[in-house]
Amino acid sequence: MHVLVGDPASVSLAASSLWVHPGLWAIAGAIVFLAFYVRAVIGFGSGLISVALLTLFFPIKEVVPVVLLLDLLGSVLLGAYDFREIRWPELGWLVPGSLLGLLVGAFILADSDAQELTRFLGVFILAYVAYATLLKPERLPRLSLPWGVPLGTFGGIIGSLYGGGGPPIVAYLQMRHLDKRAFRATFQGIALTDNIVRGLMYIFLALLTGPLALGFLALAPASLVGLWAGNHLHFRINQKLFLRATLVVLAIVGIKYLV
Repeated sequence: MHVLVGDPASVSLAASSLWVHPGLWAIAGAIVFLAFYVRAVIGFGSGLISVALLTLFFPIKEVVPVVLLLDLLGSVLLGAYDFREIRWPELGWLVPGSLLGLLVGAFILADSDAQELTRFLGVFILAYVAYATLLKPERLPRLSLPWGVPLGTFGGIIGSLYGGGGPPIVAYLQMRHLDKRAFRATFQGIALTDNIVRGLMYIFLALLTGPLALGFLALAPASLVGLWAGNHLHFRINQKLFLRATLVVLAIVGIKYLV
C-alpha cells in the first residue's frame, strides 16, 4: 500500500519515487503551486512554504536541494519578466553583503546552537512585523542605500543557516519604499545570487544529485502554473494590500522559527 502521510524517510523526492507514489506527487505539486503562487504575488515566500510543507512527507536533505532548484527557476523567470523594474543601486549594496553573510553563516553554523539562532531570528522578524504594523508599512522611515550592506549580510547569514535570507531583505526593501513591482523585481536579484551560491555549495557537497534534479523537473510544471496565476493577482492588488500581505507572510515566518 502506498504511503501518503507518515515517515518522510520512507519516500523520496527523486522522480522515480514520485512516479511510484502518484498521490504524493499530487500533494507535492499542490504545495509547490501554492508556494510559487505566493512568490509571484508578493515576490518571496516560496522557499519557506515549500520546505515547511514538503518536509512533512519527504526527507529534509532532499527537500532543500529540490526547493533550491525550484526557487532558482522562479528567480530567473520573475527576474526576467520584471527586468526593467529592478533597482540596481539597491543590489549594488545588497549583493556584496549577502555574499559576505553566506560565508559568515557557514562558520556560525559550525560553531553554534542552530536552535537558539532560530529563536533569535523569530524574535527579530516578529519585532519588525509589530513595528511595521503599529507604524503602518507605508509610513516606515526611509533607509539610506548603505543599509543594504548590513541587512544584506544578515540575510546572507540567515540564508546559510536556514536556506533563505528573505526577512531582512524584505525589511530593507520595504523601508526603501519601492513600489510593489520594483520590490518584487529587486528581490529576485538578491534571491538569484543566493540560489546560485547555495546551488554550487550543494553540488560540491553532493547534496544535489541527478535523481533529485529529475524530481525538480517533475515538480517544475506546478511552480510554473503557480507563478503564472500569482502574477495575475500581483497586478490587481493595490500597494497597501501588497505591503500588508508581505507583513502577514513575515509573521508566519517568525512564528515558524519560534515554534
